[in-house]
Parts: sequence; structure tokens; C-alpha cells
Amino acid sequence: MSETHVTVLGNVATEVSYGETAGGVPMAHFRLGCTERRYDRQRECWVDGETQWVTVTAWRALAVNLIGSLAKGDPVLVSGRLRVREWTEGEVKRTRVEIDARSVGHDLTRGTSAFRWAAGVRGQPMGGGAPAAAEPGGEAVPEWIVSALEARKAAAMAPAAGSVATGGPEEVSGSGRGGGEQAALN
Repeated sequence: MSETHVTVLGNVATEVSYGETAGGVPMAHFRLGCTERRYDRQRECWVDGETQWVTVTAWRALAVNLIGSLAKGDPVLVSGRLRVREWTEGEVKRTRVEIDARSVGHDLTRGTSAFRWAAGVRGQPMGGGAPAAAEPGGEAVPEWIVSALEARKAAAMAPAAGSVATGGPEEVSGSGRGGGEQAALN
């Protein structure tokens, strides 16, 4: 089966609604308003075009994280599976556009945001061994990243006698990855 995946830029138009299915699966949804902006050459200014309305639905860990992260009016990027629902109410044919969200984030071209790890997604604290399995829909932190961060933290906390910790990629060793990934950690 072919699916249509989209990424949409817009503003949160309603408060995020949260609930659980009969089976206890968390779900959240909100309306997203996407207004086209275009330059009007005759008036020599930017004008708003038509607004498209989309219902965004999120499941499991993403649904839980949306509650504490989004507020009405926030500019966001939503990526997920596009669905167009059609039905008839009496003589009137209705259509609703929905996105089954895979990921949602703030639009950082218009402001800043501070990231916080959700409980159970990042894994165990440093020195606690392998990371914990992620919740369904989340992703565990790969072991090579956990190992590299532990090595970097250990090097920063207790540099060898007579040496200075530089914070460079040479401190991250034994990760089994190339220099590109190691440099990205710094």
C-alpha cells in the first residue's frame, strides 16, 4: 500500500486535546492552520493567502510529549502520513484533511525552543549500562552515542595528570564510528 507522507508548516490553532483509547493508548490532537504568504507586486507588500486547516493526530509517546510542549499559536513543523477523510451528512458532502503525525517540532526560524528529554526515551543515566528500551513510537539512543558521551564525561571530569582536556574528538575513542560522528558530538 502506498502512503503519502508530508511535512507541513503552520500554527497551532487550538489547544492540544489529550485522551486514551479503550486499550489505554495515549492520543492527542490539535488543529493546524497553514496560511500561504505571498508578495503582492501591485501593492508592494506581503499578503496572507488562503488558510488551509489540518487536524493533527499523535499517538503514544508523541501524544504525551505534545501536551507539555505546544500551546495555541505556536509555529510548528508537522511531519507524518496524510489522510483525507470524506463522508456525507444528509445532502452535504464533508471532507477533512488529517496528518497522522510521526514528528512535531517548533519552527525555529521564528523563535527559540529548549529541548528536554522525555522519561524513558533517553535511556539510563550515564554509567548505568545499556540504554533502556524506548516506548513504542520512540527511539532508544544508540549504544555508540551513550559510550561516546560516557567517555567524554569521564575525560572532562578527571583529565590525566599533566594533560589538558580539550573537548576535541580525540577524547571520544572506541566508539566504533568514524570521525564525522565523533566530531558531531562536540
